[in-house]
Amino acid sequence: MTDMRAAFYDSYGDVDVLQVGELPDPRVGPGEALVEVRAAAVNPVDWKVMAGGLDPLMEVRFPAIPGWDVAGVVRAVGPDIPEVEVGDHVLAYGRKDWVQAGTFAELVSVPVRAIAHKPAELSWEEATALPLAGQTAARTLRDRLAVTDGDVVLVHNASGGVGRMGVQLARILGARTVIGTASERHHDRLRELGATPVVYGEGLADRVREIAPGGVDVVADFVGGVYDVSQAVLTEGGRYASIAEHDVPGIEDRIVWVRPDGAQLQWLADLVADDRLEVDVVRVFEELEDAGAALRANREGHGGKVVLRVSED
Repeated sequence: MTDMRAAFYDSYGDVDVLQVGELPDPRVGPGEALVEVRAAAVNPVDWKVMAGGLDPLMEVRFPAIPGWDVAGVVRAVGPDIPEVEVGDHVLAYGRKDWVQAGTFAELVSVPVRAIAHKPAELSWEEATALPLAGQTAARTLRDRLAVTDGDVVLVHNASGGVGRMGVQLARILGARTVIGTASERHHDRLRELGATPVVYGEGLADRVREIAPGGVDVVADFVGGVYDVSQAVLTEGGRYASIAEHDVPGIEDRIVWVRPDGAQLQWLADLVADDRLEVDVVRVFEELEDAGAALRANREGHGGKVVLRVSED
């Protein structure tokens, strides 16, 4: 077994616990493909896991490599994998059942159920920025909330990576009006994506009612802490789901946790290839040694996606 280069941490902590060095190449088991990583996207969950924030929920095995989003080239396949071949260009939300072998590395093994083929129209950076954010939005708006023709949709945190996808998917699914909460510096971009932006904070319910006097049919909460205002503007029988609201009793059935789903991801990738869905990559870090800086940039939260390049073609 040879060694690969990876960014990893041996204990919970701030970004400063991250180091870059050599670790053994991943094994490739049944149902898996080995991917040579071209680019890995950064998500808030990466630095939250590193800080121990998911310790009550998921097992973490040290040394742990951050990262769940990947775009790259298939270099090997495990037994009985007809879905992909060596040399295929792929993307995936590569989360497994425990945290250890992430995508901030030269190689990563990925369950084939999570893999989609990368359309040629997508750059590596666009491809890796799509899986977690896009699939979170799709699972929320398409699968759980069933947005359909004529719906009025409210998207909380519409300027974030998931929110920007959510605004666009709501439109693609047929929403008549999409209202997106965001700070004013993001309003122009949200208008371009098809949303009517509103500033969050005190008085939000009144601002939403000015746009939708009859209330909203669907609320997608991508920030948390907005349950009361969501209920205040939701029509009778309206649909609500959240990826972040964990402190309100009795809404467990409306919490969304994205799942690796290659078919769903292929649908999203094809939408991007057809110019129906846009991926906002706001910053690209050029090499694996920049992993800590990339995590910090994501934590600062400027909207859009932060990407880490790992290798070149």
